[in-house]
Amino acid sequence: MQNTYEILSQTQRQRVSDGAIASIFDSCQSASRKLILVLPQLGDFDSLEYIWWIQRECDRIESEGIAIRAIGIGDRQSGEYFCKFTGFDPNWMFVDNTGELHRQLNLYAGLTTKFPLLTSGQSAWVNLMLMCAGIASQGTLKEVFRGYKGDRHAPQLIADDEVIKAAPLPPLKGSFFKWAGGSGFQRPFELATLRLRNMAEVLGNWNAYVPDASYMTQRGATFLFDANNQLIYEHRDRGILGFAANPSYPLSFLFPKETVVK
Repeated sequence: MQNTYEILSQTQRQRVSDGAIASIFDSCQSASRKLILVLPQLGDFDSLEYIWWIQRECDRIESEGIAIRAIGIGDRQSGEYFCKFTGFDPNWMFVDNTGELHRQLNLYAGLTTKFPLLTSGQSAWVNLMLMCAGIASQGTLKEVFRGYKGDRHAPQLIADDEVIKAAPLPPLKGSFFKWAGGSGFQRPFELATLRLRNMAEVLGNWNAYVPDASYMTQRGATFLFDANNQLIYEHRDRGILGFAANPSYPLSFLFPKETVVK
């Protein structure tokens, strides 16, 4: 049986930056560590939120010699919209139209019930709604509620002078969230507002982000390799919003000695 590195090292997919079919390890073999993000559909909550965290810490990740590569379900247009919205480098983003890599890695497919008289895409919608309600989606409801109630173990997510546009809400300045409990940690409604912004972006460009709805329930994974290509960390998602073992600080596995919120 192939191990995870063998599967990934033999994987070639379309790169978003130039449309070329290339190895997802292209130009990063000499890195001290390689962080491979196997994302679900690029219009998924998890994909957008995970890359938001990556972008937040991108300079630090690069300064430690960690190469980042991501592969998500969609086509090149999906990847272009995704990278433009998130700021993620399109040279590091690859797309898999059908989630074939996810199946090779035996990642959690989510609910896959086939409903009579419904197309595969329509069945996926029903399954996705059930997963959003916590059915066959480990930890989802708890994570949804955390987005509304806040988290004193998580860092502040929106700077006081930052303006967030999350339709249908009016533009909100970061300092607004002080009224919900203070500053220096994740305040009530702060994460929920960022998620609303992501949802507005995807729904406004649905056909670009989700060219085929059949794969909406497919979950992703995180793999970290050392300089010798040994797997030193992995996390396999078990539900919607389950992309991190530590939701309060999803990148804690990269910086294990750090205390984020004191």
